[in-house]
Amino acid sequence: MKQRKLILASGSPRREALLADLGVEFEVRPSDLPEAWPDGPPKNAVESLALAKAQNVARRLSIGVVLGADTAVILGDEVFGKPRDRDDARRMLQALRGRVHEVITGVALVDAETLREAVASVVTRVTMRQYDDAEIAAYIASGEPFDKAGAYAVQGRGGALVDGVDGCYTNVVGLPMTTTRRLLDSWGFGSQMSDFGSRNRPTGI
Repeated sequence: MKQRKLILASGSPRREALLADLGVEFEVRPSDLPEAWPDGPPKNAVESLALAKAQNVARRLSIGVVLGADTAVILGDEVFGKPRDRDDARRMLQALRGRVHEVITGVALVDAETLREAVASVVTRVTMRQYDDAEIAAYIASGEPFDKAGAYAVQGRGGALVDGVDGCYTNVVGLPMTTTRRLLDSWGFGSQMSDFGSRNRPTGI
């Protein structure tokens, strides 16, 4: 049986690496959709953004299944996306310090040929340490926070700022593995994921 074509609608190297760990071959075609936070509950908003990214790429194709994802950090009623600059990164890290926040990732699939859609989301609770301002300054100076929701990377140097993760760890990185695998399996990619844990390289664009 011919393999289905999978396209990742993201230029995130973290999502590329996680998807490759599922053992499925895929291409990378980043969405060019402007990121604007929609109205509504955070879970619905993240799912809407993930779906919109997948739809954005699917419209350019005649065949293939597009996977879109979006991650947001939620502290109370405030949504933390990627910081605009050093001051914004400092503000986020100071606000998160010593507190529990939620990381929500939406995952969506869109079939470019049939326009079939599916979407899911995962919520993980993250507790941050009582780090000091000097640690914040050193972390910002490393350059790592600037393309990360909430201004930290749990899998990188930012992991030193985290006290605990309650739930799916890979969700905090940017792609919840169990949920993504379940979605792909339900769409006929199960045979392509038989070598779970292998690190296939994306096939490009």
